[in-house]
Amino acid sequence: MKNKVRLNVCGTDYYIASEDDESYIRAIGDDVDARMNKMMAGSDRVSTTMAAVLCALSYADECKKANAASDSLRSQIKAYIEESERSRLEAEEAKREIERLRRELQGVRLRLSELDDR
Repeated sequence: MKNKVRLNVCGTDYYIASEDDESYIRAIGDDVDARMNKMMAGSDRVSTTMAAVLCALSYADECKKANAASDSLRSQIKAYIEESERSRLEAEEAKREIERLRRELQGVRLRLSELDDR
């Protein structure tokens, strides 16, 4: 169900329809409002439109950096999973080798005990 939320950003009301929770939409609106007001308070030359563009650029930069970081994490996780799978296969192979050596040792002990019995 879509939520219709009224936001006030830099003195202008905006009505947002979204599937997201109303509190989430309000938090986003409050963040944009705070960033834009901070930009405009820093200089008389910064208009609402300029603040909106600067805010959009800032968010776009953060988004690209976050996407790059998540891509990097995905690559690392994939490498760890592949390494884990290799280690699991090596451990299984080592267990099979241990079992083979146990059987071989058992056979050697049996032959030795037969030699001792003679």
